Amino acid sequence: MKSNLKLAVKPEAQSTEREQLKIVIVGHVDHGKSTLVGRLFHDTDSLPDGKFEQVMAACKKRGMPFEWSFLMDSLQAERDQGITIDTSQIWFKTPKRDYVIIDAPGHKEFLKNMISGAASSDAALLVIDAKEGVREQSKRHGYLLHLLGVRQIAVAVNKMDLIGYSEAKFKKIEKEYRAYLKSIGVKPTFVIPISGREGDCIAGASANMKWYRGPSLVQALDHFSITPPDSALPLRFPIQDVYKFDERRLIVGRIESGKLSVGDELVFSPTNKSARVASIEEWPGGKFTGKTPSTAGAEASVAITLDDQIFVERGQLASHSKAAPFLTNLFRGKLFWLGREPLAKGNKYLLKINTTEYQVEVKEIEKIVNTDNLKIAAGGNVERNSVAAVVFRVRGLIALDNFAENQKTGRFVLVENYQIVGGGIIDVKGFQNLRSGRKVKSTNLHVVENRITPLERNLANGHKGGVLWFAGLSGSGKTTLAGELQQRLFARGYQVYVLDGDNIRRGLNTDLGFTPKDRSENIRRVSEVAALFADAGIIVITAFISPYKNDRDHARAAAPNAFHSVYIKADLQTCEKRDPKGLYKKARAGEIKDFTGISAPFEEPENADLVLDTGKKSIGECVGMLIDYVEQNLVKPVEQVAKKSDYTGADI
Repeated sequence: MKSNLKLAVKPEAQSTEREQLKIVIVGHVDHGKSTLVGRLFHDTDSLPDGKFEQVMAACKKRGMPFEWSFLMDSLQAERDQGITIDTSQIWFKTPKRDYVIIDAPGHKEFLKNMISGAASSDAALLVIDAKEGVREQSKRHGYLLHLLGVRQIAVAVNKMDLIGYSEAKFKKIEKEYRAYLKSIGVKPTFVIPISGREGDCIAGASANMKWYRGPSLVQALDHFSITPPDSALPLRFPIQDVYKFDERRLIVGRIESGKLSVGDELVFSPTNKSARVASIEEWPGGKFTGKTPSTAGAEASVAITLDDQIFVERGQLASHSKAAPFLTNLFRGKLFWLGREPLAKGNKYLLKINTTEYQVEVKEIEKIVNTDNLKIAAGGNVERNSVAAVVFRVRGLIALDNFAENQKTGRFVLVENYQIVGGGIIDVKGFQNLRSGRKVKSTNLHVVENRITPLERNLANGHKGGVLWFAGLSGSGKTTLAGELQQRLFARGYQVYVLDGDNIRRGLNTDLGFTPKDRSENIRRVSEVAALFADAGIIVITAFISPYKNDRDHARAAAPNAFHSVYIKADLQTCEKRDPKGLYKKARAGEIKDFTGISAPFEEPENADLVLDTGKKSIGECVGMLIDYVEQNLVKPVEQVAKKSDYTGADI
């Protein structure tokens, strides 16, 4: 039987007037995907001239039986290892439409390649070995397709010849896999019994399976519907680059969704700067055609100019202001983890969405799903090949969309050490859109435009600026705690700095002694410097004896909304016993005048925000209390800008 399938050697040969469907083929390793596709092209007389003979000769040279998979596999490493290690694209056509088949690897070591293939597909063909039945990888692939939003899925139960074309065994596999897909919210369009090696039900009916009344593989492919262009969705135009050309600044990129017209007012996220489109030029493949349409739609690569030369850079996302993307510093990712090391709370990764790249931190691991049995676990680390709902924190603001609303800006990948370690979809349910109340500023007010608000600093740093004012006797542990806290906070990615009494007196305050008047001036200067640090969004830790209440009150007044009094408490006997610098001994001998606790008073802080008794608590306990205080008072208020709802994570 002949078919009208014809292989197009080059994709450029495809007719631009005909619709095109992208189908990804996935399945467990050795379940016969490549063999299936190779046989499909052979049986339909769709191979380029000499291809069959070329592969036959190659197999003979290697002293091995003919392999149908070699008709498609093109990498030398694939032939040597017998597995598909990259995605291969094949163009062919039926009387109905043009096709791109994306063959994705089945081996679990190459799942990231499978994800990249599935993410760009309209439909999927999932292959299961009839002899081996439904395997763990079969379930994992089904879950991945669901996670990536592929809703049109046909299941091909391959190698029916190895089970004697048994209807009963086929029905058992069909029932089991349909039940699994149903449990994750996926309904397969077809489940087809086939034999890639023998050609049963590939391009036509099978004499060996007269009991099967459904469509052949080719008929099933023709049944899939084309995903319409995303021109009806809100405009999403990720900026790929900005070029200066013929005295013009050309902003180039690919329109992922929506329509763009000359005269449209665009807002660029996350900066919220705006300008109008002055011109549009076609820019396919990075080359200018000279055509200047007045409108461009989804999937068009264009270069635009603006009526105002605002600063725009790669990674920003252009949209219409009335339908702008979600702006947030927190979001939930429903992801599939591929990293060799587990994903853990506090880990940092590079997140990529279209042309945007951000450093993100794992704030919380809400749920982990076992893709084999769908059991859900709360918390813990995410091991390789697991699915999880994870809350990410971004330094600053990121523009994105719910996957359910816009798939093109709702997918992401995670990168670590230049390797893809995860990917998934975005869910902002329960988080606050921080665009509300953020007005687009006039492009004529350049001074206002460049101002950085406290909120913007806080979101960029992931915490509020603040002054942690450590007060206590010499030897109470101020410097030790300040240094340890600084190191621990810095390791968490916070902007932090220590102002220590000894260091300040060697620089800023070298002209001051230890008389009551000089002590007060020392604290006054330090207070003003600390307030500037806090205003810059930094957590500044001051380690000063600061013995006088009046001086500490002035320090609070310098940063009234950012001041936190921490009393490092230790009795005189304990401090004198420690005497790390030998100062008490010198003071007792009369070598140091006006020494606090010996010859000068210390007014114990009243109503301190935090009291740490270092005579009774260890350094570790005190640092733990300090970190808890910082998290509660400087970090969580920023995170609560984006509040979560009662989301349970069960719907991942």
